Amino acid sequence: MGSNEAGRDRFVDFLLRAKRATYAGQDDEATVAPLVPRSKQLEYGDGDYLYRDIYFGMAYFVGQEVVSFRGEPLWSMSYAGGVTSSDIDSRTIYQFLRLALQHGSEAEPYRGPAGFNHESWTYTNACHGNLNAFWGIEEIAREGAPRLQMSIRRRRSPMSLGRASQQC
Repeated sequence: MGSNEAGRDRFVDFLLRAKRATYAGQDDEATVAPLVPRSKQLEYGDGDYLYRDIYFGMAYFVGQEVVSFRGEPLWSMSYAGGVTSSDIDSRTIYQFLRLALQHGSEAEPYRGPAGFNHESWTYTNACHGNLNAFWGIEEIAREGAPRLQMSIRRRRSPMSLGRASQQC
């Protein structure tokens, strides 16, 4: 295994742990005083890595996740979306979303898995690209009716991880 691949593997492992320890786990210890007024900010650190998720809104939202390594930005992803139905409490939708996000994998570390079902709920994540540059649509439905839709995006940037081979 080359050093770039080993570094990428360490990064993906950290990213998955960070996501599970913050929003997906709704860990109160991950919530910190926000840098930006009226935002919500979650953080998770381990060694040289720091994950920060800053977002605004609830029913409709926009946010950005940033991973830094030794204080330098290494990777980021933006997201935006919202609840598409008013006939159900958004907290119920987000409770299912957190459950789905706990099932992210090394092959799909950006959000949750390509598909996840629990009781009458369905989560899908249609993503295209790789760890350095991707876009996708995340959706939640209950009994086939759409409840939430979100877009995710990462464009290749100077802070890219190199030649990532993992596909989204």
